[in-house]
Amino acid sequence: MARTKAEKAPKTPKEPGRLKQMYQVFQMTKRYDKSAVWYLLLAFLLPVAIGVVLAILLSPGNVIGVILYVLAGVLGGLLAFLIVLSRRAERAAYGQIEGQPGAVGAVLKSSLRGAWTASEMPVNVSPKTQDAVYRAVGRGGVVLIGEGPKARTTRMLEDERRKVTRILPNVPVNFLYVGSDADSVPLHRLAGAMRKFKPTLNKAEVFAVSNRISSLGKNGLPIPKGVDPLRARAGRPR
Repeated sequence: MARTKAEKAPKTPKEPGRLKQMYQVFQMTKRYDKSAVWYLLLAFLLPVAIGVVLAILLSPGNVIGVILYVLAGVLGGLLAFLIVLSRRAERAAYGQIEGQPGAVGAVLKSSLRGAWTASEMPVNVSPKTQDAVYRAVGRGGVVLIGEGPKARTTRMLEDERRKVTRILPNVPVNFLYVGSDADSVPLHRLAGAMRKFKPTLNKAEVFAVSNRISSLGKNGLPIPKGVDPLRARAGRPR
């Protein structure tokens, strides 16, 4: 007997449309970043105002010219709005996972650009405190990132530095800290802080160093997997 329609496998639910996704991102960003609304308004209105001023100054009496300048201003405002929304949303998402084990791995996975190579998995983890050390390779050399208080992660970073310099004595090794200390790097600024190191390697050297450093292998400790901030669900407002 043929299967009825009710017995057929249910269809997978459709993903929300682009506009609905943008609205959801805006709501999440506004919830965790109260000042985001003002930045978004400024980002949209400033190009529109410039377009109107240019229309008045450069195309007085020319209806088509005025329309084109205003339209260009509106399109520029929408582009600026989307750029600012993307950055503020990313910052809000990272704010939700900041302080959690694996948060640095989420940044390394989703925010690094260019010649940087890194893994979302740490190279060293303290089983007792869950403090971790992450390693990245880029134009600035090797960067070791301590996730946790500086007083506890400094020794872990030094141990990892000795391993790196043993096989790569001529490559600079830099430290960064992401934690509760006053001089630590905020999670949402980690990628930018890594790009500030003085370039010492070209792309070919970055590739060679990355392959060479992979020989250090893993330490076999229990490693927390990085949290994906783009999939982090917004908590209920208190």
